[in-house]
Amino acid sequence: MAIKLNKDTEERLLTSLQRYCAQNFDEEIGGLKARMLLDFCLREIGPSVYNQAVQDAQSVMQEKIAEVETNCYETEFGYWGKK
Repeated sequence: MAIKLNKDTEERLLTSLQRYCAQNFDEEIGGLKARMLLDFCLREIGPSVYNQAVQDAQSVMQEKIAEVETNCYETEFGYWGKK
């Protein structure tokens, strides 16, 4: 599954990459280099981050389902035991 960003997010990331390179590598990069770097990150690093996020979400959901089994339980046939 290819990671596709909306236009606003992409533009903000490109600006952030340009700023990062300028501050940490003492190198100004233009829009084309920033776009190429972003494309590389999305293709090479993005899937690993995405997969980990899905696994994390799945773990949280499994914990919530386990809580449902515990919290949403009512003893059956308890009428006669109350008296």
